[in-house]
Amino acid sequence: MGGVFFLTSCLEEYLDKAPESGLTEAEVFSKFENAKKFFDHVYNPNTNDNGGVYYSSELRITAKGSLDYDCVTDFCDAGRVMWWAYHKWGPLGDNNVHFGPMLPAHFKNIRKANMFLKFVKVEKTLKDGQQEDIDDLIAQAHFVRGFCHFEVFRLWGPMPYITAPIGPDDQWDIPRLTAKEMLLRVAADMDTAVTFFEKAGKMRRDPLPGQVGHLNAPDQKIPNGVTAKAYKARALLYAASPLNNPANNTDDWAAAAVANWDAIKLAEQYGYDLLSPADYTQNYFGVQYSNEMLWGDYYGSVRYNTGITKQPYNGVFCNHKTNNSGLCPTQSTVDMWETKWGDPLNTQADRDAATALGHYYEQNPFVNRDPRFYIDIIYNGAPIPGYGTAKIYFEMVNGVQTWGELVDPAYAGITRTGYYVRKIWGGQSIKNNISVLTTCAMIRLGELYLNYAEAANEAHGPTTPAPGASMTAVDAVNFIRNGGTSTTGHAVTRWSTDELAPVQTRFTADKALMRDRIKNERNVELSWEGHYYYDIRRWKDAPRTMAGPLMGNMPEKLQEGTYDPAVYPTGFKYTRLPLSDDRQCRWYDAKYYLPFTSADYYKMKNFDPGQVW
Repeated sequence: MGGVFFLTSCLEEYLDKAPESGLTEAEVFSKFENAKKFFDHVYNPNTNDNGGVYYSSELRITAKGSLDYDCVTDFCDAGRVMWWAYHKWGPLGDNNVHFGPMLPAHFKNIRKANMFLKFVKVEKTLKDGQQEDIDDLIAQAHFVRGFCHFEVFRLWGPMPYITAPIGPDDQWDIPRLTAKEMLLRVAADMDTAVTFFEKAGKMRRDPLPGQVGHLNAPDQKIPNGVTAKAYKARALLYAASPLNNPANNTDDWAAAAVANWDAIKLAEQYGYDLLSPADYTQNYFGVQYSNEMLWGDYYGSVRYNTGITKQPYNGVFCNHKTNNSGLCPTQSTVDMWETKWGDPLNTQADRDAATALGHYYEQNPFVNRDPRFYIDIIYNGAPIPGYGTAKIYFEMVNGVQTWGELVDPAYAGITRTGYYVRKIWGGQSIKNNISVLTTCAMIRLGELYLNYAEAANEAHGPTTPAPGASMTAVDAVNFIRNGGTSTTGHAVTRWSTDELAPVQTRFTADKALMRDRIKNERNVELSWEGHYYYDIRRWKDAPRTMAGPLMGNMPEKLQEGTYDPAVYPTGFKYTRLPLSDDRQCRWYDAKYYLPFTSADYYKMKNFDPGQVW
């Protein structure tokens, strides 16, 4: 590995030293309220010069950022060909404006956390304040430091792990860690955070279900002890993954399985639960927080024409003819949602097999699917508030091509794939002018079950539980699909086996076959929650998934009397076709991590941009 991360004095702008208050360090860190105000700045939003909202550390990551990531993979196309196209077909270079602000933001907050810990935890300079409040802030500082290092690692690769404020006279030549070393340091910071959150009585910030104030604590935006335990588990899953574990060390997978099982038990001990199908969308909109969110970012009441909607919702919904790019699932993404019988549809062979069983027909493709399909995807004919049904098609009338309402070419932001995203959309649009409470689930209980399933399958196989666990990998995936009994003995309701079958037994006896189903389950359950971009990299699947071609499926509405209803039962003809070349992906191994911009690169001598670490 090797290499040195050389921080010059130019990086002072990344590592600002003190709050802009005019107070000395002694004044700031001798009084609890001053110290708290200094630290709380890590949660404050700033607006960057691109007009998008970036939190000062990306600590509460915006939906905008997560959606940008999906558009630079094979998972989604966007309505307009914009900056994301550089990331999609590369090379990246300085076309990094939407990712770039995160780097200084994270390093600023690492410094704030280290400043706070230096004075408050190590030097104990506070002269007032309740101990439980001080412990809470110490826990938050360890969490922030671990979180920011983890986010920098996911985007830019292994870095130094900075645990003290760096001054102009200090040694700035800091060796880069290996991936495993860095992720273990993240896990250690999260462990320390859990210890102090427990001392502070902040393992959960709101009262338990059924109690007054549940899901309505004034400080609920702040992470808690369960959050820290969950992030430790996530970090260890990344440490075990192929990109960071090239030798495929089974012990790393085993450690990740135990960590995620421990996090599941702790979350359920503190009353967190998977949401039922009736409440499933509350993980995204309609409420301030859900009881499945271990940490969530609440945006407030959102209308179709406000800032946060400009990323996921295409211009045709927002009445912007030249703006709003949006998210448009590709055909390979739509194929990830199985039939309700659990038949995979990922490949032509899969679809042929499902067709032979009478479970799938390419010319009537949206019936009898995984029930999450109808929650997650807007397809031609889908019901939409204000529109009746989604009119996503073209037709030929007297030799003239005309277009359905939701693919009106007068709008730049329309789908070219034949699909839009419904999952994170509350239905608000120019034709349904409502305001919807909107929240981004930073990490939720459902992810932990899928993390556990992945790690347990790799360490112990599909049908053997991890030590101390009561579920196998197969059990955990089926728990996400069908529910069952939680670790606390609570009955969890998900979809019935008639609505969504368990994983088919032909996949459950073989680690490799089960691996593919776990990945697919993760892609469906966690779609548009900010995972796919990172998952295909840590799995080292990106060279395959981004090899293309990216496909769409724009239906043609057939004229009455010109077609056989037995062949085209919906009156539409569905044809898979590749997207235009400017919407295709090209993969280079340098894309495992982002490059630094030229301006940042010249501040970081001895750093080789694009090198895979």
